[in-house]
Amino acid sequence: MTTDETTHDTARSADRRENRPRPVSAGADEPVEVRLTVNGTPAVLQLPPRHTLADALRDHLGLTGTHLGCEHGVCGMCTVMVDGEAARACLLFACQLDGSDVVTVEGLGRPDDLHPLQESFGHHHALQCGFCTPGFLMSSYDLLSHKPGIAEEEIPEELSGVICRCTGYRNIVSAVAETSREHPEGVPAPGNCAHRALVGRAGGQAAGLPGGAEGVSDTQRSDAASQDVEIVLPDSEPTVSVEVTTDLDVPFEKVWRVLDDVHLLATCLPGAELTEDLGNEHYTGRARVAVGPIKLSFTGIAHITEHDRESGRIRVLAQGEDTGGAQTQADLTLVAESTETGTRLQADAAVYLTGRIAQFGRALAGDISRRMFEQFADSVKQAATSGQAPTTPAGAPSALRLVAGTLANRIRRALRRFGLGKGNSRRGGTPTDGFR
Repeated sequence: MTTDETTHDTARSADRRENRPRPVSAGADEPVEVRLTVNGTPAVLQLPPRHTLADALRDHLGLTGTHLGCEHGVCGMCTVMVDGEAARACLLFACQLDGSDVVTVEGLGRPDDLHPLQESFGHHHALQCGFCTPGFLMSSYDLLSHKPGIAEEEIPEELSGVICRCTGYRNIVSAVAETSREHPEGVPAPGNCAHRALVGRAGGQAAGLPGGAEGVSDTQRSDAASQDVEIVLPDSEPTVSVEVTTDLDVPFEKVWRVLDDVHLLATCLPGAELTEDLGNEHYTGRARVAVGPIKLSFTGIAHITEHDRESGRIRVLAQGEDTGGAQTQADLTLVAESTETGTRLQADAAVYLTGRIAQFGRALAGDISRRMFEQFADSVKQAATSGQAPTTPAGAPSALRLVAGTLANRIRRALRRFGLGKGNSRRGGTPTDGFR
């Protein structure tokens, strides 16, 4: 970087600091309010002044893509963008950055729409263990933003502030050089910066807009709602497609009364909790799922795009993310139809999964999803009959019950294929009713 460029950048940084509120005195463990914009989401945090930006991002906002290595500013693993400049998150106190705009590796691109740097890293296999990859991606973004068209032979020195212990750097340099050639005027801006819910890890603090943090004003919540956060589903095939039809011996009017009350309807979803009504049919909420050793807690946004009594139809788009990086998006349609004996409730869902939750096989994920919708139908019936929130779906759906029920269904189907279903035991023993 030239002397002029350094002087110019220093002046810009000084101007930004000058415009920030003056810090106030506080004890080492006395929480102070810090307001940041992180990946496009305004966030308000209450945390001790000794907490670093890395602590705030990982523990309080759940953005664990920022990795910690040496915690001395040497390895470069924790590199993020602060007000348009690369910075070490382990060397900055969060309270220093009140009013700053921060972009982490999560803000670069989405799984279905990667940033050109991410695509190039994948194409060149510029990673092995992946621990240093977020730091290299953010440092590379900073480099190509400030020095578009940089010569390939200059890249190793420019990226020497990030250490990799696996690859030997050659593929990393090739990936950055290719991106530079394809974007000679400068790389595109980060593509995943938008309003979303942010939530801390266990023991951390939830924060973010819409509706995520204590201290967020009504005006800010209103601003977030007025922007009508757009939920864009991937163009690819869904991970899971579910169609469940249930006949309820309850009149249509009573069933629709449940479907018409969003707060009551949310209590019928296993493990779900509605946390705030943002207006304009937008809501924030949480959903918990526990299957075996995998325990997930999603925080996200739902948007009701259709709500028509005449057709008995509701359509909901939803997206959420857990603190471990698992993401889910869903397109859910509920249709209630009056029948001679009561109401037929049909649920159609297209679900997109990434991260840990995608480790389930498609068949198992589909079976578990169907079981959850069956529980949902039972809860709707209970709420429609009593006019009150159902009592059964407290907490996360039972992993044991979901998996046991799923496996029992599979075993029944397998036994029927071999002619061992109910009443067809070849050895004359006990029929397979016990699997019910």
